[in-house]
Amino acid sequence: MSDGGSSMATSLFPLKALPLTVQLVDGEDESSSGASVVAIDNKIEQAMDLVKSHLMYAVREEVEVLKEQIKELIEKNNQLEQENNLLKTLASPEQLAQFQAQLQTSPSPAPSQPQGTTPQPSQPTSQGSGPSA
Repeated sequence: MSDGGSSMATSLFPLKALPLTVQLVDGEDESSSGASVVAIDNKIEQAMDLVKSHLMYAVREEVEVLKEQIKELIEKNNQLEQENNLLKTLASPEQLAQFQAQLQTSPSPAPSQPQGTTPQPSQPTSQGSGPSA
């Protein structure tokens, strides 16, 4: 649901600020035209309330989707940290030294390397540190 254009139009042209003038028809007095202006104002206010409620619903829906994505990313991050710690504990000192040398020669590790070839910690740490899983 995307009504982006209508909210933009509302913000550019606030309806309550527009002067509403009604031309009197023969036989119509000021009180009936005042009532029609009030009726128009009420309808505009109802429409704006409807737009507001639809926007609030869409925002709440989007917030729920984003919360779910954050939850999934936190779980994935925890899983990768556990895997990283396990790889660090299982790696031999020679492998760790080789990996540290690779980190020093290339500032950013290549993400295209297949997993499992060498342990890839998310943060460089001293050798042998980290709790065993």
